[in-house]
Amino acid sequence: MPRILIVDDDPAIRDVVSFALSRAGFEIVTASDGAEGLARAGDSAPDLIVLDVMLPEMEGTEVCRAIRRSGSDVPILFLSSRDDEVDRVVGLEIGGDDYLTKPFSPRELVARVRAILRRGAPAPVPASTAATEEVLRHGRLVLDPGAARAMWDGMEVVLTATEFGLLRTLMRRPGRVLSRDALMDGAYAVERVVSDRTIDSHVRRLRAKFAAVGAAPVETLPGFGYRLGPCA
Repeated sequence: MPRILIVDDDPAIRDVVSFALSRAGFEIVTASDGAEGLARAGDSAPDLIVLDVMLPEMEGTEVCRAIRRSGSDVPILFLSSRDDEVDRVVGLEIGGDDYLTKPFSPRELVARVRAILRRGAPAPVPASTAATEEVLRHGRLVLDPGAARAMWDGMEVVLTATEFGLLRTLMRRPGRVLSRDALMDGAYAVERVVSDRTIDSHVRRLRAKFAAVGAAPVETLPGFGYRLGPCA
């Protein structure tokens, strides 16, 4: 049973969301503020987080940033009373997966949660072939699918499962320009619908991790997509 963490300081909203999702067959964990939500995200291992933007002391956007900095790729659905495009864009750019404006229908909430979870876990390498799948090499970049390790010039770069899947897709087609849809089709095992901004957010975090070791393996071609650079 998928576990959903609900982080909202309004008891009425928490109750409505909890009731709707529990009736839909989900296990529920709740938190009433940002600090508690961040703690629950770490100790309850949720499959998805429903996160209010406006929280006391620690806003939902800060909770999201902290979760992403920890390396977690858990899906996050933002709730907000503000229907502002800038807020939606910021939420997606910092690592959110979707954005729902209050007031909302419980049915729509459940549908959004199910849609996010249907995107599935990033395509795993089957256990029977993981150990024998070929190590991918491109210049100073090495990707070992069997060990789930990415290396740049001998230094390990720790990636989330989604980031690993995106890089593996690019390395299988070095030099070729891949659209956002092609990237996600390669990284995920099942059909799903994600926004361009969500994909860009994953790529941005992937780039940041390689930038920390002085590398820039992923190139952008505006209007076309992404490709793996020379990695010399």
